[in-house]
Amino acid sequence: ILARYKWVSKMLAGYDSVLEVGCADAFGSSIVRQSVNKLTALDIDGQMISDAKERQNPRWDVLYVLGDMSAVGGQRFDALYCLDVLEHVLPSEEGIFMSMAAELAPVCIVGMPSLESQAYGHPFSKANHVNCKTEDGLRTLMAKHYRHVFMFGINDEVQHTGFGPMCQYRFALGV
Repeated sequence: ILARYKWVSKMLAGYDSVLEVGCADAFGSSIVRQSVNKLTALDIDGQMISDAKERQNPRWDVLYVLGDMSAVGGQRFDALYCLDVLEHVLPSEEGIFMSMAAELAPVCIVGMPSLESQAYGHPFSKANHVNCKTEDGLRTLMAKHYRHVFMFGINDEVQHTGFGPMCQYRFALGV
């Protein structure tokens, strides 16, 4: 998990204002915060936001917001990222999700388990992953909202641009 946040921090290094959508307990948020000027972390779970605020390291000031993307509506960010979120969004609502992301930021990173990895997942995990995608599926979705889309894969802690169907986890970078 930390390798994913480190990869995002490298991709967004030097950005001024970044939004994390679906921060959960913000376990990896401080890694990204060290590379950007300002990080706003958002989640719909009040307990997760409370926990994140309680454990916040004052050295890496993060603004935590309770709610969905509409909770920061009207604001613009230089970039947005969401890790392990899109696979929980119903396919019928993914267009709305991505439209909101595109309105909030001109750069977007989406990270999610690959559809191919789900054959090996625990039944509980599979039941909650209602929208995992193939490499082409994620690229197609992102291309509807961002002009350029770059695809990356991750196996264990190694990021690559290799053979998509072998990826355990994938990233799409839309600009």
